Amino acid sequence: MRYLHSGTLRLDQATCIGCGACAQVCPHAVFVIEKPKARIAAPGACMECGACARNCPVRAISVRTGVGCATGLIDRALGRKGDCCCDQAGCA
Repeated sequence: MRYLHSGTLRLDQATCIGCGACAQVCPHAVFVIEKPKARIAAPGACMECGACARNCPVRAISVRTGVGCATGLIDRALGRKGDCCCDQAGCA
C-alpha cells in the first residue's frame, strides 16, 4: 500500500550508524540496511507513524507524525473530516 506522494520522512546519512533499529520497528519495511548505513527503500510506504524516529539512537531520522494517511484514515473512521492521500488517484 502506498500512503504518501511526498512525505516528511528524512534520513541523515551522515549521522546514521547503521544499527538497524529503524528497519526493525517500521511496520511497512520503508528502511533497508545496506552496511554500513540505513537507506529509505520505500518512501511511499511510510505512514508517518514516527516509530523509526523514536527508536533511532542517534536521531538520524525525522518525520512529522500525524500529517500522513494514518491520521486521515483514523479521523475519517471517527467521523471527523480528515485529509488523506488515498483520496488522490494512484494511491492504495
